[in-house]
Amino acid sequence: MHEGASPVTPAPPTEKRTLCIGAGPAGLTAAYLLSRRGFPVTVLEADPRYVGGLARTVSHNGYRCDVGPHRFFSKSGEVIRLWNEILEGGFIRCRRRTRIHYRGKFFDYPLKAGNALRNLGPIEAARCLLSYLYALLFPARNPDSFEQWVGNRFGRRLFSIFFEVYTEKVWGMKCSQISADWAAQRIRSLSLWSALRNALFPGGTDREVVTTLVDAFDYPPGGAGTMWESAARKISAQGGRIEMDRRAVRLRRLDGGGWEALSRTRGGDEARHEAEFVISSAPIRELVGCIEPAPPPEVAAAADGLRYRDFLLVGLVVEDRGLFDDHWLYIHDPDVKVGRILNVKAWSPEMVPDPGRSCLGLEYFCFEGDGLWASDDSALVARAGDELVRLALARPDDVCEGFVVRQRKAYPIYDDGYAERVETVRRFIEAECPGLCLVGRNGMHKYNNQDHAMMTAMLGVENIIAGEPRYDVWKVNQDAEYHEEMGRSDGGGRLVPRLVPRERRAAADRPVAGPPPAGASQARDRPGLPPAGAGRVQGSASQPGGGCKR
Repeated sequence: MHEGASPVTPAPPTEKRTLCIGAGPAGLTAAYLLSRRGFPVTVLEADPRYVGGLARTVSHNGYRCDVGPHRFFSKSGEVIRLWNEILEGGFIRCRRRTRIHYRGKFFDYPLKAGNALRNLGPIEAARCLLSYLYALLFPARNPDSFEQWVGNRFGRRLFSIFFEVYTEKVWGMKCSQISADWAAQRIRSLSLWSALRNALFPGGTDREVVTTLVDAFDYPPGGAGTMWESAARKISAQGGRIEMDRRAVRLRRLDGGGWEALSRTRGGDEARHEAEFVISSAPIRELVGCIEPAPPPEVAAAADGLRYRDFLLVGLVVEDRGLFDDHWLYIHDPDVKVGRILNVKAWSPEMVPDPGRSCLGLEYFCFEGDGLWASDDSALVARAGDELVRLALARPDDVCEGFVVRQRKAYPIYDDGYAERVETVRRFIEAECPGLCLVGRNGMHKYNNQDHAMMTAMLGVENIIAGEPRYDVWKVNQDAEYHEEMGRSDGGGRLVPRLVPRERRAAADRPVAGPPPAGASQARDRPGLPPAGAGRVQGSASQPGGGCKR
């Protein structure tokens, strides 16, 4: 229901039995709203312990850690009101502090020209300025790639320091393969010249990039996952059911209308669930493989073609020496694989039981089944501790203990043809699967925050209660706002990299504006996009998700 809309009068609670696949923000939002209005609802969650999906908080020997940073901020008043209604105990207020760590120095984020050039030192700063002047005089013509576009605006040296390494860590693609369109949307009018001008003359007009980064946000004292733990308790109190360790493995359309789902535990126990409506936040690729009768070959092929980026969280309990107080750090050093470090104590001291220690979450971006993903937990903890020491963020004897969380399908990949594949699946669901609603990040293959996921669920619930599709959940934008005029092709999602079109990819690999930095190493091998469905799940501390298994 968007702002200003009138609530729908609920039907008798004996009707509209709903099954939610996945106990993440979208699934639990739907279940909470339905159960609050008296409708029967069951939630299936594959994780045996945690609710919250990507927004869960894991626990290790009393130390709590989010699976990646999750701030509570939204432009949607409805989402904010629902957060305050669900959370038990209320929020704390945080002032955001994030920086870039590079070669032992901390750089302000968003980048500030004075701070960046000062930390680089006079010689490197001069080289960066010369590289930028070279890019102005000899820019790459008609830049196709992220590498060329950013090189034109910042010069080759600054590109290599502040853009190249981290972007390739996160997405597993070379910057020469990522479309310039993403840079043009994400960075927009920012350039080295505009950054210098803003540093010298603050208060000017080029402030769009900075103001898009929220300076303050709300946060549950016990971690982001406590929001969804609270939601689960309230759903149960309202008569709803949440069944843990239940992965949906089959979803069959019934002849008389409605759906029958088959769920399975890790131990092999099976159960059947009937519902008139199904709300799914499971990855599209997995959901389509569960549907019976089987979808047409072109629909199955479209779903199989969707790809995802996975990541590992290595939690380290360390002696707290106050080396940094950031909520998280972006790690741009090319000599380590860690991409981002979450500082739990900066979010809430309540999550750390020993005041003399802290808990750090080191994020490693990878593909399910690659060498990093397949490493055993002890090796990953040892690697994380070693890299933390190499970054001078801890001493060798500071690491007390560690744990590992493997997060499958954390980031939907927007590659060639992804939008057409999603649209093929969406059209099939809309035409042939009455009562099945796709919501959330993986459920819609949209790289968005939890407020967007919640809004898609809120609108899906309104459609169920109304008995008709009053709202198109695909028209929720990245700010969790509903826009009737937004076409489905508009996406409505956060900006993510797109691959350079195949016919231009060879050209995109040509050198960017300016010579490479003196002494720079040759381009490193990067993991390419794996074939859809490649890899196998290794043992882990946590395997979340309420999706369907092929």
